[in-house]
Amino acid sequence: MRSNRRWLLWPVLLISVLLVAGVVFYREIHHLEDPVGLSENRALNKAARSAPVAVRTVTAAASLLPPMSISLRLIEVPKPELASQFLRTWRVSGRVICGALREAGIEMSEWKAASMRNRNYECYFQRIYERDEVRPLSSTFVKVRGNEVGDILEIRAKIVGPTTDAQGRLAPAVLRIFEIIVRQACWRDFEDTLASIQNLRNVEDERFGSYLSFTREAGSGNNFDFVLGLKATSGSQVRTRTYFSTERWLAPTPRNVSANFILMDPLDTSISATCAH
Repeated sequence: MRSNRRWLLWPVLLISVLLVAGVVFYREIHHLEDPVGLSENRALNKAARSAPVAVRTVTAAASLLPPMSISLRLIEVPKPELASQFLRTWRVSGRVICGALREAGIEMSEWKAASMRNRNYECYFQRIYERDEVRPLSSTFVKVRGNEVGDILEIRAKIVGPTTDAQGRLAPAVLRIFEIIVRQACWRDFEDTLASIQNLRNVEDERFGSYLSFTREAGSGNNFDFVLGLKATSGSQVRTRTYFSTERWLAPTPRNVSANFILMDPLDTSISATCAH
């Protein structure tokens, strides 16, 4: 009997030990998890209490701001006379540059239509100093070509057998023509080409939507061609020109503004050629 009782006692003790160990393990796990739960609950409660305070603060700050007034015209109509500050344009009309050449003693013709029923306008100068039975041996020719509005399309010149000094430099009277043309155009970045022209050296330059060339004619020992004008521009130049085009802007209605704006003619002959503006 005693042996049977001892045999039954061991399982009972083992079960008791396991139960006690399970209770202790459960309490340890609960103790570890409980602070985390408490901290999360405290954070949620704190956020819930602070939310109304934040809303009240934002509302109070917004009530202190002055009322915002939005203009009926958010975009000002571009001024055509400012276009030359953003893209390459002729800042002088054909009539003005022809007059400037005449004032310098170069006998340019008046700015007028090239012929009857012709909308092309021009002024020109031609002088033949020496010729044979076939062609000029020494001459100077200049033409400013444009349209009836006054736009300059291109300026060309041709010198045949130019007079030079002992160093082979172009005579000052002829060089003066190119100096006036380049400086009247107000494209200062082309002024450094005048040194090449004076020394009768080829120069071809394209800068920011314009071109200048002074080259010796192929197969001719002493003939030179000069061209100055605008060329097809880059995408950014085209977009800038489109922005300043008055045809793409509508005049404001009277209910939006007190007075209509006045569009200025960008090719007005009153534009100053001094490049001061």
